[in-house]
Parts: sequence; C-alpha cells; structure tokens
Amino acid sequence: MSPPGRPKGEYRRAQPEGTPVSMPPSPHDTDAVDTAIATRRSVRGFLPTPVPREVVEDILRVAARAPSGTNTQPWRVTVLTGDAKTALSAKIRAVYDDPAALALHQEEYAYYPTEWSSPYIERRRKVGWDLYGLLGIDKSDKSGMHRQHGRNYEFFGAPVALMFTIGRSLRQGSWLDYGMFLQSIMVAARGRGLDTCPQAAFMRFHRIIMEHIGAPDSEMFVCGMSLGHADPQAVANRLLTEREPVSGFTRFLS
Repeated sequence: MSPPGRPKGEYRRAQPEGTPVSMPPSPHDTDAVDTAIATRRSVRGFLPTPVPREVVEDILRVAARAPSGTNTQPWRVTVLTGDAKTALSAKIRAVYDDPAALALHQEEYAYYPTEWSSPYIERRRKVGWDLYGLLGIDKSDKSGMHRQHGRNYEFFGAPVALMFTIGRSLRQGSWLDYGMFLQSIMVAARGRGLDTCPQAAFMRFHRIIMEHIGAPDSEMFVCGMSLGHADPQAVANRLLTEREPVSGFTRFLS
C-alpha cells in the first residue's frame, strides 16, 4: 500500500529514526493511511504463507512510534512461530477441551462488563450471530460454537502469533497507550498487505501463556494477536461488521 511513486520505507531511509517528519502528507499518503485503517478487520482464517522475521520487526518498529504518556512505552511483545507457536496451541487446546481443567482457569482482568446494557449488548449479539450464521452454526449447536471458538487457540491458521504483556506496576493510562500500540501494529500490517486478529480469547489462559513465553512475574498478560495473509476462501472472512456513523457518537460544540 505504499503510495504510487514513493518507494516503501522512503521516510525511514531519508531521515534518522526518531527525527520528526514535518513534510505534509500528499493525497496519496492520506489515501494509503485511510485505506489501511478502513480495511483493517479481524481475520479468522489465514493462509500458511510464512511472514519473514524482518517484516514482523519492521511492523513492530513502526508501531513503536505509538504515543505513550511521558514516553513510557509500556508494551512488551513475544513473537511465536513454528514449534513454539504449535506447542502453545497444544497446551491451551488440551485445557480448553477438558471442562474440568478449563474450570481452573479464569481471566486476570475484566475485559468485558459483568452486566451488559444497550446498545453494547445488541452489537455484541449481532456480530456473534452474523459470524455463526456465515458458518452455518445455529444457536442450539453448542459443540459447533465450542469448535469455532477453539480456532482462536490455533491462531486461525496464521503463521505468526504475538503475545503482549505489560508491567504490573503500570496503571490505566498505560493500558490506553497499549491500545494505540496494538492499533498501530494492525494498521502497519495492513500497509504491508497482511491481516491480523486481536484476541482477548487468550486472556483466560494467561498462566499457561506466561509460563510458555517465560515472562517474569512483574508482567501481566494483555492479549494475543494472529498475523499473516488472509485466506480469501475462508467463509469467516466474509464477515463485515457495522460501524456507527459519526453523527451517532459525536457532539460538536461551538
């Protein structure tokens, strides 16, 4: 998605890393950024096509320009591929598919509310049933739902898995900063023709994950993410989520 006529990475080559870029964006730049943001989606079916390590490093390098309060940069990332990724999937699936073992694992922090209200509950239900409808899973098919949800733990076939942690001493502001970092990764991936799926589904298995990646006790698990090339034949990737118009969530005062 590099703008026509401008070689990929030109800004990074032309100026030392960290040097502010004051040159105004061209219309091509604006289109490229808008396209990367607008085409970002949660992909639930990937091709096995490998993603070179240098591409992953490049994405993380760009994403690290995300803002953070007093430049604290609270993100810590573990990238898993190959046997390391397969072994983690096996550990989690063994627990996920065993009701007794699964009952021993709970999220360390609440991502979702304990009590849902409108309009959030309607949006949540719609995206869930839209996905299951595409996959031919009806409301009574509990095993089908379990099977589809379990694909999270296989990273939907993606060749790259990212696990994110944060220092336990950091507070709510740093978690807000972390969200901007995650978004930057997803947008940078789109700019390189790749797709992602941010996954809160891994939160329940934080103890398994933290031990597997060797994270210290001073860190806390945030979420996981799948990264790779979207499978154009995957039915789940036909899901298109709706967004409220600007008028639905914005007040203009003057």
